[in-house]
Amino acid sequence: MPDKPAYKRILVKLSGEALMGEDSYGINQAVIERIVGEIGDVAKLGVEIAVVIGGGNIFRGVAPAAAQMDRATADYMGMLATIMNALALQDAMRRANIISRVQSALNVEQVVEPYIRGKAMRYLEEGKIVIFAAGTGNPFFTTDTAAALRGMEINAELVLKATKVDGVYSADPKKDKSAVRYKSLSFDEAIVKNLKVMDATALTLCRDQKLPINVFSIFEPGALKRVVMGADEGTMVHA
Repeated sequence: MPDKPAYKRILVKLSGEALMGEDSYGINQAVIERIVGEIGDVAKLGVEIAVVIGGGNIFRGVAPAAAQMDRATADYMGMLATIMNALALQDAMRRANIISRVQSALNVEQVVEPYIRGKAMRYLEEGKIVIFAAGTGNPFFTTDTAAALRGMEINAELVLKATKVDGVYSADPKKDKSAVRYKSLSFDEAIVKNLKVMDATALTLCRDQKLPINVFSIFEPGALKRVVMGADEGTMVHA
């Protein structure tokens, strides 16, 4: 492994489901502490880190009722769930002596500060971890799209999609034992083959701005650090 990071500034897309661990709902404290530990190890290398967090772990508890809701209303509920996760992640970082700031695309100033690009950039330059909540602030857009958008806005060199599997496979590895992991893919391949790397809007944004994506397992110890160091980890999606 190289002796210094391959990237100076990264954005990590962390799904809400990742915070559940093996639980069916909510936040698993041991899991969030371990994820914070992985992020902290990378921060010690001098890498500037932003995080976009999802809300599926909380929203899935109301998903059956949301199926009958207006789509925009359901999406706003999902955004609020991401704010809850962002606060939990920030608190876990505080306990680990990691300084972080939460910025929300929805205006809830009594709880977290609003998203302001200039302040986010300054926090990153100061070595603080910035957690972006509430997606893009608009319904009909996923947190994948928010990750692509924020990654471009903060001039990140790489978007890392933290998942439960160690990369992008030709088929579902749990169902198909012959499925193989792609070491690298072009954006066009990922879109044409519908490989579920990210949603099509996020992939197109990253392709057009030549912002690479690495899909890796957040549950593999040290994987985040290995990706940042430039090791062969996960699947790299690039122009």
